[in-house]
Amino acid sequence: MENPAVPRVCVQTQPFDVAAELAALQAGDPRVGAMCSFVGTVRDRNAPGAAGSVQAMELEHYPGMTEKSIEAMVEEALRRFDIFGARVVHRVGVLQPTEGVVLVAVSSAHRGQSFQACEFLMDYLKTQAPFWKKETTPEGAHWVDARVSDDEALARWGIAARNA
Repeated sequence: MENPAVPRVCVQTQPFDVAAELAALQAGDPRVGAMCSFVGTVRDRNAPGAAGSVQAMELEHYPGMTEKSIEAMVEEALRRFDIFGARVVHRVGVLQPTEGVVLVAVSSAHRGQSFQACEFLMDYLKTQAPFWKKETTPEGAHWVDARVSDDEALARWGIAARNA
């Protein structure tokens, strides 16, 4: 009983309001007994021990293709887990440390399914969504490569990363 007025996937430049997004996901559905959410933020470092080295992060994507890809991820989560709904909001553009980058939220009857689906979506999103990330440091700007640890996280769901 998802609210059809609220899209499941949104790629945007503006900040998101976590409370408003969760309220829209629940939308007065009395079946919802659990909502799990994850918010990813820009941190000031990428490598261990490099505190303060990231001054900004820029995210790029292919409009239309990105939303379609994330929507397919949400559909897969709905097939795999006993959940009522999911919402993914991902920002693009230039972001500063401490700013929110991504929100993944899931509703279900019980917490276990919400936690699993939220983690699945985040693992899938980190490796399969067509985003490109560039970090600006005192040494200049550079594109961020895929991480083996992200591919390994996705593999535990039985999905081979395209990055491998």
